[in-house]
Amino acid sequence: MTLRARAHTMSLLRVIVCLLLPPAAVLDKGCGPIVLTTVLTLVGWVPGVIAAIIFCARPPAPSVHRH
Repeated sequence: MTLRARAHTMSLLRVIVCLLLPPAAVLDKGCGPIVLTTVLTLVGWVPGVIAAIIFCARPPAPSVHRH
């Protein structure tokens, strides 16, 4: 399996987790997305799934290092 195929498999797994358990899909995205996705999932499953997919599709924010 090539690296590109492996990255595609991981993104497919992430989409499946977004569909089944939206808050778990955004655990590595920070506190804000976790809280927002959890609240939207409690309000309705579809809004939670949409939020999880949006947060997972966004590129990671650049880290800021202060010296």
